[in-house]
Amino acid sequence: MIITQALGLSEQINEMIRQSFEALSCINTDIKRELAHTAPLPWCKDALEKSEAVGKKLKDASERLTAMSQALANDVRERTLLEHQLAAAMEQEQGARNAALHDKLTGLPNRTLYHDRLEHEIAQAKRHHWMLAVMFLDLDKFKSVNDTYGHEAGDEVLQGIATRLKHATRDEDTVSRYGGDEFVYLLGGIRDQKDIAMVASKILRAIQTPCNLSVRDVVVELSLQASMGISIYPRDGETARALIVTADRAMYRAKENRSGYAFAI
Repeated sequence: MIITQALGLSEQINEMIRQSFEALSCINTDIKRELAHTAPLPWCKDALEKSEAVGKKLKDASERLTAMSQALANDVRERTLLEHQLAAAMEQEQGARNAALHDKLTGLPNRTLYHDRLEHEIAQAKRHHWMLAVMFLDLDKFKSVNDTYGHEAGDEVLQGIATRLKHATRDEDTVSRYGGDEFVYLLGGIRDQKDIAMVASKILRAIQTPCNLSVRDVVVELSLQASMGISIYPRDGETARALIVTADRAMYRAKENRSGYAFAI
């Protein structure tokens, strides 16, 4: 902004100098014309020479100022181009980073980002003496969806489940597609296991709501079930790996018992 203003001011000053030079040149021409028909006084010739010298300096100043303005304008263009290139590179880098940390199909954080956030939440929970819960969720008999309706239909189901999970959870928490038909949810800043159970029930109800699936121009209604295992920091583990492993084990116990969800023991 400052350079642009300086460039504009330079152009204004240059125009003033140019106009002054032209006016002085006209005056000198008129003086010469008058002197050609009369006998000039001794001081007139000296004054005319000084006036023409001033005019030459004005012209020289105008040319230098024009060159400086042009160089400044080129610098502004180059700097603007560099800024655009930098912004494009940063946007591309951000896009690549986002793609590296999010699941391509659902747009949810992938396991790399989930682990990073879980480590951060563990540090916060340790500092503030909070509890946090890791919920490991697996869709029951999801393989039959792919086998019956095809993988495109299965992908559509996973995208729908991802949307439901985001709507059923808090923005400050993290829902991740951990792989295949497995999802994990990080619930932080809690103080009571009853609150965790309420959230688990809410998530399972959201998943169980029937959904319509378009298969070869035919609308099919599906009702999916899910099993969830829950581990709690620090009771069931003090590291990200320990919490995920215990939640995974609890999930298999919930699946065997058909209980919907189960806490780690």
